[in-house]
Amino acid sequence: MIGALILGLVAGFIGRALVPNDVFSGMDRGPRSWAVSVALGLVGALVGYFIFTRGLGIGDDDAFDLGGLLSAIIGVVLVLLLVGAVAKRTPGHRV
Repeated sequence: MIGALILGLVAGFIGRALVPNDVFSGMDRGPRSWAVSVALGLVGALVGYFIFTRGLGIGDDDAFDLGGLLSAIIGVVLVLLLVGAVAKRTPGHRV
């Protein structure tokens, strides 16, 4: 469980750094920023797991490894881009 939180935190921060002006850019300080980064990282890790391990058959089921981190970062970037696209289409969007 702690490994998943660390993976989520690292992947969330790196993913948010890679996507400029993301929807959550207003939350860049304090505990709220940490919580958003961990949540994004965990969701991104899940998305990356389904895309790469389940969908493409690439990777393994290890709890915390470099490949898992890379797929989680890719998942975070995809989630941020998807949420940003949906928020732009929604009138009066506010996250």
